[in-house]
Amino acid sequence: MTLTRRTLLTTALATGTTVTLGSRAGAAPAPAPITLPRPTGPHPIGAVVLDLPDGAHDRELMATVLYPARPGTGRDTLLPWLPAAPMRALMAANDFDPAIAAPVTAAHQDAPVLPARNRRPIVLYSHGNNSHRGEATILMQELASHGYIVATVDHTGDSYSQLPDGTVSLPTDDNFNPWNSAFDNRLLLDRIEAIAAGRNPDIGQRPLPEGLAAALDINTVGMAGWSKGATATAIVLQEDRRVRAGIAIDGPLQCQPPLQAVDRPLMMMTAEFSRAAEPGVEDFWQHVARGWKLNIHADGAAHPSYIDHQWLLPQLARLTGMSDEELASWIGTLDPARALRIQQAYPLAFFDLHLRGRRQRLLEGPSAAFPEVRYLP
Repeated sequence: MTLTRRTLLTTALATGTTVTLGSRAGAAPAPAPITLPRPTGPHPIGAVVLDLPDGAHDRELMATVLYPARPGTGRDTLLPWLPAAPMRALMAANDFDPAIAAPVTAAHQDAPVLPARNRRPIVLYSHGNNSHRGEATILMQELASHGYIVATVDHTGDSYSQLPDGTVSLPTDDNFNPWNSAFDNRLLLDRIEAIAAGRNPDIGQRPLPEGLAAALDINTVGMAGWSKGATATAIVLQEDRRVRAGIAIDGPLQCQPPLQAVDRPLMMMTAEFSRAAEPGVEDFWQHVARGWKLNIHADGAAHPSYIDHQWLLPQLARLTGMSDEELASWIGTLDPARALRIQQAYPLAFFDLHLRGRRQRLLEGPSAAFPEVRYLP
């Protein structure tokens, strides 16, 4: 993946590359809380963390499942954005104070699932290069608060992760192929099917949340992914008929072996990997994406603009004394509050259309509510 100055900081935050962010010599930023916004949906959110076996590659995969939760019940422990030990490693590797704690999510760990008349659609999420499964928590929480079950997995060897025994797994494979990420997500879907069938795939056999198996609609599955995860999403759409629709969030959409034909509904949310800037993305759009498709592009967006980084990086930058101009050189000029609304509105509309069959005027053309978003033919 070719990096620009804007994408370098985001990649560094994910890979452990040391980047000095305007800190004064000899001065360390004071620890301060960083926060995530609340989702807008009507439902509280629950979460269960799973330790899944990958016998094909002799490794373990940490996964999280978010779901609508029963109000006022369950263990009142909020899931962190990233466990403490890998968060310290991530901060220290990037010249931030390692005492800066990860934000907490809105998800109550192991809370009972909110009962519903019908089973709930499922959305898989695939993270970017050398990142972690919580990188798009804003998007995932939004979907869960509106009734979806969202499952995301750390791509071990390409992620910051922590096993139940405390072992910290850091990125070690600079050549982790999008096909490997796609394999992980297909394995994750296999394990979700096992839960729906009444089995517990967790290595330690830790109890699953009450009502989870009965809530899963394994016949209604979508997927989203950012950067390398966008390419993995396209691969899964091509290879696995269980997945009905997908969102590719600013990814190169190039891999070896190359993609041949994606005939499922696909929305591209582009920023730096736009069709105008990347011939490979344009080739994918014209010759590989053959089903329902939509390309939206927000003016001023940078590579991290549609995931949590656009919201969290300004908070971290304030701890370093970085100027607004310098921050804009990294995250673009799209206001984080506007990026937040885009992250919440467009994926929800896409999956409501293609997994729930509900018409979405937001996807039919330019919206006065989102003047910065262009709908590219």
